[in-house]
Amino acid sequence: MVRANRKTNNNPKDFLLASEGKFVPPVATGLVKIAPVLLGKGSGVRPLVSWVIGLLAFLAFILAFLHFGSLGRTIELARSARPAWLLLAVFAQAATYVCAALVWRQALRGAGHPRPLRTLVPFGIAKLFADQVLPSGGISGTMLVVSGLIRRRVPPEVAMAAMLAGMLSYDFAYLVVVLASAGILWLHNRANFALFIGVAVFAVITISIPTAVFGLKRWGDRQPIPWLSRLLGMTTLFRALAEAPTDLLHNPGLLIQIAGFQLGIFMLDALTLWLAFNSIGDVPEIWVVFVSFVIASMVSTIGAIPIGLGTFEAGSVGMLIFLGVSIEAALAGTLLLRAFTFWLPMLPGIWLVRREIGRL
Repeated sequence: MVRANRKTNNNPKDFLLASEGKFVPPVATGLVKIAPVLLGKGSGVRPLVSWVIGLLAFLAFILAFLHFGSLGRTIELARSARPAWLLLAVFAQAATYVCAALVWRQALRGAGHPRPLRTLVPFGIAKLFADQVLPSGGISGTMLVVSGLIRRRVPPEVAMAAMLAGMLSYDFAYLVVVLASAGILWLHNRANFALFIGVAVFAVITISIPTAVFGLKRWGDRQPIPWLSRLLGMTTLFRALAEAPTDLLHNPGLLIQIAGFQLGIFMLDALTLWLAFNSIGDVPEIWVVFVSFVIASMVSTIGAIPIGLGTFEAGSVGMLIFLGVSIEAALAGTLLLRAFTFWLPMLPGIWLVRREIGRL
């Protein structure tokens, strides 16, 4: 069970808004910093620039496709998609939200404060949506969930401990699937220098976040990797993460469980892409689908553009073509995947995120 943080408990005003008599999470200001678009707070210049860049990247991708591919053929493939396969894709995506909720349920149970799975599934939807809209190595969605848990009377030290375990398991799972994809490409003699450079950059970004967190724990008020916190605009978040208890990290069995659920999310997303290809009747080998999805996700993470506009599509279609899929089928499958992973859950995602943020 997570031990109480005495310094925190001796300062209830950090969590209690005296004028309203309700709990306010210590990460609220950090959440405002990473979610200005959804919150409608701050100058909005930085996120606006990101969205403009994303839209330009997406436009460039579409123009490139029109030059090399047939839009009519792509539309024909998408329109001929068989409903049975699309329904299976819906179930696969629904399972990702359950996996996200299971991560939190297991972490809270390990901390001695279990919560019913049904109450955590909406958090799973909000988290995965926030992680796509606000690329930050999984931190944006994680901070959204932890603030919601604290407002629901989960002890702050417990919520923050679960947050830290969830973030580290996410980074670990992400790095595993990226390295596995690079290994698969190498075994099939498809690896190249650009791939290794991309994987190296991704590994540095992924490892830097937990390194910064544990560096803050070790060095106190000094800021390790200050350029990273400035680049991501998450200095306050790093501080909040650094204050999280590490008790759950000493439970290998628990960490293996939640890392398994995080891996499950990636596998289910790749499965959704494979089901999309089945629906249009042009099915690549499963390893081709898995590698293409993971590399596209890696590219969109490195690009740090909201919802990976242009970068994910270009990465997915580019890898699929590189591995032998026709350009029209590659685009049709990718767009169907995006419909299931982002556009379809957009309305419930926005509503859940705004509901949680509106309570800050």
